[in-house]
Amino acid sequence: MRDVQRQDASDLIFPSDFKELTFAAKKLANHALKLALMGFGTSLLELVASFAAIYLLILDRTNWRTNILTGLLIPYIFSSLPSLIFNIFRGEVGKWIAFIAVVLRLFFPRCFPDWLEIPAALILLIVVAPSLFANSLRGSWIAVAICLAIACYLLQEHIRASGGFRNSFTRANGLSNAIGIIILLVYPAWALVIDLL
Repeated sequence: MRDVQRQDASDLIFPSDFKELTFAAKKLANHALKLALMGFGTSLLELVASFAAIYLLILDRTNWRTNILTGLLIPYIFSSLPSLIFNIFRGEVGKWIAFIAVVLRLFFPRCFPDWLEIPAALILLIVVAPSLFANSLRGSWIAVAICLAIACYLLQEHIRASGGFRNSFTRANGLSNAIGIIILLVYPAWALVIDLL
């Protein structure tokens, strides 16, 4: 009789334990998926923001010159460049590019166009930055806060240079610059929200 009661009790416990285990596994998978999507979203925004900053640098060197301080895009790109691309430029490829840029600038200044000054400065910054900045500070919330401050400043300067908020979104060159700067603003805002959560 006791064996039958133990068998009945174990038959009741096993399905309930299995249900709890299944529920916990589903919950774990759900949370892991959410975290993976947040990380992928942040990485994708980081890539898009880096390309937007490069786009704004190119735009500033064309006939759509603006009065905003585009030199601030260099620390922004330094902080937001995806790790894979950053490590490629930090390695031998970047050293060779920096070497060629310095040699051209020093010995053949007429062959070195003005529009290459800022990209060469970016490559030099990536190559010679101390490991404290390149490895630990780049991935921290401090770098994201710096990116957010740069994006806010550039947006404010763009609105001021365009003659107001409405003009910054209605003129042809104002619209392209405003979209690029807003993309610069989205990545650090999202990354700070994710860091705080």
